[in-house]
Amino acid sequence: MFKLVLIALLPWLVFFSGGTEQSFVTPEQNSQQGNTGTLEKMIVASGSVSMDVDLGMLNGVAGRSKGTRMSTLRFDTEPDAFFTVLILNNELRGPQPSSMNLIPQDKLPLPKSLSSSYHQLVLESAEWGQPYELVVRDGKTGFPYFNVEGQDYKYEAADRSFNFEGARLLISNEFANELGRPSAGGSVVGTISISTTLRPIEVTQYLNGEVVSDVLPATPSTGSVPGPDVIVGDLSGLAQFGSSAGTQVGLAVGTDSCNFGTVDLDWFALPDNDHPVIPQNLYRMSGGANNDERFEQIGQSNVKHAFTALTNNICSLGCNGVGGTHLGSGCSDPYSASLNAGPNLGSRAWINPFTGFYPRGDSGATNPNNHTGHTHLGPSHRILTEISDLNTTLNPGATYYAESQYVTPHEYVWCQSHAGQCNMNNNVSYRRYTVTGTGSPFSFSPAAATVRQKSAVSAWSGATFVDVIPDAANDGVGMVAYKVTNPSAGVWHYEYAVYNQNMDRAIQSFGVPLGSGAIISNIGFHAPPQQPGWTFDGTANNVGFSNTPWTQTQDASSMTWSSETLAQNANANAIRWGTMYNFRFDSNRPPQSVNATVGFFKTGDPITVQVQGPSPAASVSVSVGGRVTTANGWGVYRVQIAMTDSNNVTRIAYTNPFGYYRFDNVLSGASYTFSALSKQYTFTPQTIPVTDTVTNLDFIVGT
Repeated sequence: MFKLVLIALLPWLVFFSGGTEQSFVTPEQNSQQGNTGTLEKMIVASGSVSMDVDLGMLNGVAGRSKGTRMSTLRFDTEPDAFFTVLILNNELRGPQPSSMNLIPQDKLPLPKSLSSSYHQLVLESAEWGQPYELVVRDGKTGFPYFNVEGQDYKYEAADRSFNFEGARLLISNEFANELGRPSAGGSVVGTISISTTLRPIEVTQYLNGEVVSDVLPATPSTGSVPGPDVIVGDLSGLAQFGSSAGTQVGLAVGTDSCNFGTVDLDWFALPDNDHPVIPQNLYRMSGGANNDERFEQIGQSNVKHAFTALTNNICSLGCNGVGGTHLGSGCSDPYSASLNAGPNLGSRAWINPFTGFYPRGDSGATNPNNHTGHTHLGPSHRILTEISDLNTTLNPGATYYAESQYVTPHEYVWCQSHAGQCNMNNNVSYRRYTVTGTGSPFSFSPAAATVRQKSAVSAWSGATFVDVIPDAANDGVGMVAYKVTNPSAGVWHYEYAVYNQNMDRAIQSFGVPLGSGAIISNIGFHAPPQQPGWTFDGTANNVGFSNTPWTQTQDASSMTWSSETLAQNANANAIRWGTMYNFRFDSNRPPQSVNATVGFFKTGDPITVQVQGPSPAASVSVSVGGRVTTANGWGVYRVQIAMTDSNNVTRIAYTNPFGYYRFDNVLSGASYTFSALSKQYTFTPQTIPVTDTVTNLDFIVGT
């Protein structure tokens, strides 16, 4: 039967080959080789479509403005769209009659007819013999809006990418009639481009025209993303394990992994070093009138080394049934809290959280999960937490959040060979819990559902979040979260949380500029307790990371906190991956936007992030003035000068017969915008910070 199908397809394959030299059977091939190869029927797994359109032309106003202004309509393709394409021996033979839904990503002013169909457009590969191969139409009514011509298909077998750029988008005759402009039918109104990834739904091997293998590959999960992509799909069962030791307890939380990717994720157990590792953290939000003044990390664990993937469907993605040494596409693998409690959990120190690399487990000295030579206590390796941080009497009204992430080498390796399919930064999730107890043992109950693919600090009410991405191609990401409150008249509390999700370089310093005359007090620092060292834990001399609080340094212009440098102490208390530290102070000055500085521990120059910091103290003893002149230096009379502050309060002055003006009693320590207005001349506004008297803020005609 399939042999007959192949014979029927031969003319079509020749048509799309671009010539007989690349056709399914060529004159140069002998009868023993001509009908031999692999035919793959592909569909669009994921992708995007963009249309650059002259909306003025569509809306009938093309002649009312100078030039053509193109607007971009962006769409995602529906997951696993049955827009089918044939690939023969890794070479494109073209799309078959089929279509895919377009999911709009923005909204622009469109003609009424097109606007009503905007959320149900499809890109259709038309039946053979039609005047245009591709058509954009209403998927429900079938009404054609645009025809496509000039598309130059490109297919890359290595990553199964299928795309074209800049094909011409033509108004259909039907749409032109609908617009009341029949003559516009066939006019080029813009261009269309697509970028997609294909996946096979049927793979047939044939030899001399005879089928030798016909395979239907497993269907990947619904809503999956390109490449391998393991995330924490759910957290459960937060509990205390073992007895307390001194002032500390050890906790653990269950994690369910989910592979959102289209590629089965490597899951080879130790001694192999190609499997995920699973750290766990605990946070607390507390303080202030609403118990949300600060958000602090109060506990962190070592890592669980994953082993033997199961084939559950916890995330309802549709598991493809692959397990064992791989977590299949769409599949889930549960780890209970007791399993994540160990006690044999490995040190984080061995792991590069961005590349996922850690050494194999063959050698004792470099085994990332070697527990030789030390005794396990109740808190050992678990989420190490101070009892006082959980005591509900000491922390009335506080809320608690468990967090975990999966760090795996497979995602990084895949990213290096598949551009755009890099899923290393989305693997962390959190869940809110209620704590019961004033001393060990404590009990916990879930207070909300798991929030996927977000770090716990995202739950900080009223905070502002700024990403820290020092080197996107070579290292991970972090975040600075901050919140400014006004607890009493004339007092502002500044609270900063600096979070390192998966940056191997770690963070060594954090500095906030201070406005001139700003007074600060109640300077504070907070960090979670570090795990104690043990033999073969991957830290320098196996002593663990330091718990030494950061040094606080204040000068006239900034407040800075810092740990020891790498040169001073390889085990310094830097903000390593999966941890968050807090910095705080009170000030007599209200907030303004400033550039805080984040310095790194291992490598990389410091970077700045915009936060809120104390504004300068004000003064009333300065004046600002200057002169308005023509280009040849003549003063201009009666020009209106406007001075506007950050609150949009404006003062007005006028130039005298010689062009001079002046504002007295100007508050220093702030920025102002100065504008000159004249019926006869034009001037460019100037924005300057005023810290002292200014006498030369001049305006020249035409500049």
